[in-house]
Amino acid sequence: MGAITSGDRPGQGMRKQATRFKKQAFLCIPVYLLFALTLTSIHAAPGGRSAPVEVATAQRVLMAPRTWVAGTVISRNEARLAAEVAGTLVMVKDVGTRVKEGGVVARIDPTFSKLKIEELQAQVESDRARLQFLDSEVRRNQRLAKQNNAAQIRLEQVRADREVARNELRIARVRLRQAREELRRHSLRAPFDSVVAERFKHRGERVAVGDSVVRVVDPRSLEVRAQAPLATRDFIQEGEPLTLSVGGKQVSALVRALVTAGDDRSRLLDLRIQLDDGAWTVGQPVRVALPTAKPAMVLAVPRDALVLRRAGAFVFRIDADNKAQRVPVKLGVASGDLVAVNGALKPGDRVVVRGGERLRPGSVVKILGDDSQREK
Repeated sequence: MGAITSGDRPGQGMRKQATRFKKQAFLCIPVYLLFALTLTSIHAAPGGRSAPVEVATAQRVLMAPRTWVAGTVISRNEARLAAEVAGTLVMVKDVGTRVKEGGVVARIDPTFSKLKIEELQAQVESDRARLQFLDSEVRRNQRLAKQNNAAQIRLEQVRADREVARNELRIARVRLRQAREELRRHSLRAPFDSVVAERFKHRGERVAVGDSVVRVVDPRSLEVRAQAPLATRDFIQEGEPLTLSVGGKQVSALVRALVTAGDDRSRLLDLRIQLDDGAWTVGQPVRVALPTAKPAMVLAVPRDALVLRRAGAFVFRIDADNKAQRVPVKLGVASGDLVAVNGALKPGDRVVVRGGERLRPGSVVKILGDDSQREK
């Protein structure tokens, strides 16, 4: 309180201080009003603007706990082509080349095999001519044998020579077929429609019988190979779907085969999962969800309905008056976009999946897409 000067009349200083206090109180009124309006907007009190939200319903579904294992995309048709004859490579297809079934992937120099074929062809012609000559000799000696015994002895000798010649011709023809087969094996051909995935030898290199030259794969016949723990054996069946995770996305695929002969040391089973579309690449890593127990009925909500905090998880349930209620939940198993929850929820309850970031318990909401809630 200021001091009263000698020029002030009695009570004049008190009136000045009262006036200043009224002015300060008047200036504070807008601040209080703004604060009250903010609280009203946050809590969306009846008569105020409702918060727009999207909702989904809690539902009872069949779920099983799962474990995730690593898998790899492989081709069901894959072959490592090896040399069947020795020689020098004169052609090898580049990696990435597509080859039709029966198409040549690599070729070994066939010069010596071709020369061998020419030699055997000449041998066949020579043996055929000799056989024809002996045939005529048999006929001639048959006529002479009717006149004297000497011709009879000669006839028997010629018949024996003709039989030898016939066998020699047969052997020569077999050797010719072998040479032609050997020539055919100078070309390594694709056993199915495939892509050259790897080259082990290059043009100009010499190969021995059994040396790997190229590896080819069928890019259209793909599947996932994964190692499943023995404990999951009773919960995986051929023909049933499993969830695959790749690149942040989840897809469903059917089990093609489960090799039950587990490894005694690794305690793992060989699992094969069929892939139907062509959006996969050989060698691509994936993750496979395997059930670890029998499915059970649980109450589940969409993942987007969960609000996660250090103190725990909760959802916002919308009651009949379109007011938000905070419901703490405990999380269970997950399957796709649904998560099992345990809390004060029941099937059919509406839970917020969009727009719940600024909700508070008791907030009035406007459900998007609900014609009955449109503002008039």
